[in-house]
Amino acid sequence: MAIIYRTSALAPRHTEIGGELTDWNGMGTAWFYDHTDERAEADYLAVRTKAGLMDVSGLKKVHIVGPHAAAVIDRATTRNVDKIMPGRAVYACMLNDAGKFIDDCVIYRLSVNHWMVVHGTGTGHETLAMAAYGKNVAMLFDDDLHDMSLQGPVAVDFLEKHVPGIRNLAYFGILQTKLFDLPVMISRTGYTGERGYEIFCQGRHAIQIWDRILEEGKDMGIVPVQFSTLDLLRTESYLLFYPGDNSETFPFKDDLCGDTLWELGLDFTVSPGKTGFRGSENHYALKGKERFKIYGVRLEGKRAADMGAPLLKDGEVVGVVTFGLNSNLNGYNVGIARMPVDCAVPGTKMSVRYADGTEVGCVAEEMPFYDKDKLIRAAKG
Repeated sequence: MAIIYRTSALAPRHTEIGGELTDWNGMGTAWFYDHTDERAEADYLAVRTKAGLMDVSGLKKVHIVGPHAAAVIDRATTRNVDKIMPGRAVYACMLNDAGKFIDDCVIYRLSVNHWMVVHGTGTGHETLAMAAYGKNVAMLFDDDLHDMSLQGPVAVDFLEKHVPGIRNLAYFGILQTKLFDLPVMISRTGYTGERGYEIFCQGRHAIQIWDRILEEGKDMGIVPVQFSTLDLLRTESYLLFYPGDNSETFPFKDDLCGDTLWELGLDFTVSPGKTGFRGSENHYALKGKERFKIYGVRLEGKRAADMGAPLLKDGEVVGVVTFGLNSNLNGYNVGIARMPVDCAVPGTKMSVRYADGTEVGCVAEEMPFYDKDKLIRAAKG
């Protein structure tokens, strides 16, 4: 049984509407408000057509401050920090010494010598601490800083009523401002594939901001959304979730756990020509040695693939579907899968086996399935 050692200030609000606070990253998180398919569908539709408000405070927020802060970020992550200006953020990965993925993160440059790294359930904190050792920096795990994610088409319309200039905030931009006369930091980031925003605030202000957004946004269709909805949204948007899509959950038969960026399709997070980050030599040496590929599958019918459903080719199990989604809204039944490299080619015919033994046909397809050119999430104006 996991020890929940972190508490969201929004926990009372979640329990009031039936939320089950289950451990995620050490924090009681409202994975479900209820377990019905109807609730899952409603939450999914809310984000895709209106907007949903989620408590994602379980993400870990780590401040790195001081003259050597940039050097710490440079060593710990795959991005070239010289390209990140104050007021900007970027998605990055962290590796172990073997060049294998251990965490992803968003790097926020808040000022010249002040950075914040927001990461999930991997060992990013430990990697940052190793890089910070002996450096002229202060490292602070900030668990008072809460994070609410407002995602969906009307999110910007709602925020525009309260935050001047929000429409001009570029994708992965940061705005230090106020909301309902309370201090916040708003970033144009999220985990849904929609045009969305993350609102960072002090724990003592979290309930007031949460309530005001839901009260004033009700007529616009803004609703609270359970955390599990992210799995539906991320599946069609090619947003991976550690360790759910990784070998830590679906281990190799004859190898240790640990996936390369080449296998996960996350090699784009390495800034061109960058060296010197942890695991960099082995990362580059592993190019072309992929044991599998993360790739998409499109299934026949409307029954979503089970989590962990076997993927077959010519009657033999060759991979696994890590998560599936049937979207009536977008008219497809799709999934993220781990498959052999030679199967990760558009149009490759395979099949998926459900828990009851039923098999349906599928074909390999490039991801993302939704907003393929990423025009929605990065829209301007």
